[in-house]
Amino acid sequence: MQLNLTKPICFFDLETTGVNITTDRIVEISILKIYPNGTEESKTWLVNPEMPIPKEVTAIHGITDEKVANEPTFKELAKDIYNMIKDSDLGGFNSNRFDIPLLAEEMLRAEVDFDMKNRLAIDVQTIFHKMEQRTLSAAYKFYCNENLNDAHTAEADTKATYEVLKAQVAMYDELENNAKFLAEFSARKKFADFAGFIAYNKKGEECFSFGKHKGRLVTEVLENEPGYFGWLLNADFPLYTKKVLTAIKLRNFNNKLG
Repeated sequence: MQLNLTKPICFFDLETTGVNITTDRIVEISILKIYPNGTEESKTWLVNPEMPIPKEVTAIHGITDEKVANEPTFKELAKDIYNMIKDSDLGGFNSNRFDIPLLAEEMLRAEVDFDMKNRLAIDVQTIFHKMEQRTLSAAYKFYCNENLNDAHTAEADTKATYEVLKAQVAMYDELENNAKFLAEFSARKKFADFAGFIAYNKKGEECFSFGKHKGRLVTEVLENEPGYFGWLLNADFPLYTKKVLTAIKLRNFNNKLG
């Protein structure tokens, strides 16, 4: 079967130095771009993370410091990567909680203004967990009846993720074959930022989801405690979270002027 798309979708997978969205870096990225007519385009880059890769992480994905020593940095690759995904929705396996947030951090560090406002995100892992509660290798075996022999290589994981999604749509009648439905179905709780520090309440208003102001409106806290905004910007929060906070503050300021 073929996915029913109204715009391209880029399935992607990252291999990284670790799992901390704020401090870890990409060492490999593979993108599989699917166009509405079914045409496919793929590209894989090795990336110099400009930091050591822990041995226990190398043991998982097989990428060593020596392997990436002469590869370009993410900053050097950022524009090429962005140009490939800029017109597309995004898809991945656990991508809503890890790959997209980490990609956003890398893009912002490279001074590329990345956001998700005009794109959908389909997380194949969430669909899988809602339906079957398994891992990617098990999903590939379950849905495609194939063994994922090269698990934890970005290219193999990316291809497997795409194949699993197509098989999921074919298998479950309740899954509509369009990106908007799949993005909504694979979404968890709605957050304004990727890391989950700013959530939406039932009215669609941004609220803090952590700390002493948990549950309170961001606009209310920033207005009543101006120093809190400065603390957030200087603290160890993801760049995308800081970007969202700044946008909320500016929006509130402009609303007052209007």
